[in-house]
Amino acid sequence: MSAEISAAEPGQFSHRRLQFRAWRGTRPFWAGLFVLLGGLPILYFPYAHLQLGHLSLAMATTGGAGSLIIGVLLIVLGISLWFQQHIRTFAGVAAILLALVALPVSNFGGFVVGFLLALVGGAMAVSWAPGVPPEQQPAQAGPAGDGGAPEVAPDGVNEPQDLTKTTPVNGTNGRHSAG
Repeated sequence: MSAEISAAEPGQFSHRRLQFRAWRGTRPFWAGLFVLLGGLPILYFPYAHLQLGHLSLAMATTGGAGSLIIGVLLIVLGISLWFQQHIRTFAGVAAILLALVALPVSNFGGFVVGFLLALVGGAMAVSWAPGVPPEQQPAQAGPAGDGGAPEVAPDGVNEPQDLTKTTPVNGTNGRHSAG
């Protein structure tokens, strides 16, 4: 390989970044990331042996097995949110429940850090909804309006755009027909 040949095509990084952005936009990516990151402290702290100078601090508790299960389940739920976005409601509710169970079981849910991350990620997963692609608007062939009065409908009635469908045209004029 000579010095004149580049290892990557120019713009390949931008192309991969745009591909990742498109992939990330079609799923609850941030919710999965928060749930996954919430599982790490819950999983880590019960098994950690921290060194503070010459003092060894062991955080091993009787809830070590529970912490292991909760942490692994949160990590799996976070990855599942990335690759199976149709289970977002189940995974979000499960992450919230596991975060709440981690409070008494796993050192206050990984010293509250894992608890908060899993709780926020679960809430984001429950509230996420897939976006609707924008529809193509047909181009109008007529000349642009001059900003004057609105045009009148072909039958001579100018109906307002209200959601109740109670216009003077159908005779109800906003009243119910119960009387």
